[in-house]
Amino acid sequence: MLKRIIRNEKGLTLIELLAVIVILGIIAAIAIPSIGGLIENSRKDAHIANAQQMVNAARLAYTADNTVTEYTLQYLEQQKYLEPVKKPGGGSYDKTESKVVLQNGTWIVILKSGNTTHINGDPSTIKRDQVTL
Repeated sequence: MLKRIIRNEKGLTLIELLAVIVILGIIAAIAIPSIGGLIENSRKDAHIANAQQMVNAARLAYTADNTVTEYTLQYLEQQKYLEPVKKPGGGSYDKTESKVVLQNGTWIVILKSGNTTHINGDPSTIKRDQVTL
């Protein structure tokens, strides 16, 4: 009897195989846009983290000379207050246009690359939707 049951096994039909492929396609169609959003959000978070690092470096520079209230990215890197900063997603920031400015007791960061201003504001209060990629 067991031999007869084993002989009657025919495997997957074409319909069953197509159903599995359709289900996998639907799952992929849902997952791929989600992954793209995760990558975009992590790049925005990296811009914010870079801005916060620039503020920390500017605070160090300010303790050395509190008459200066504007520090370019180039100055902070040359004076070794900050390790070289890489732009998320490749490329680099404009070293002279990207800067930290002390305004009314608040550190404001301007992060630029080319014609794009990624961040313009206080990095401790900036949200993802305020960051430009």
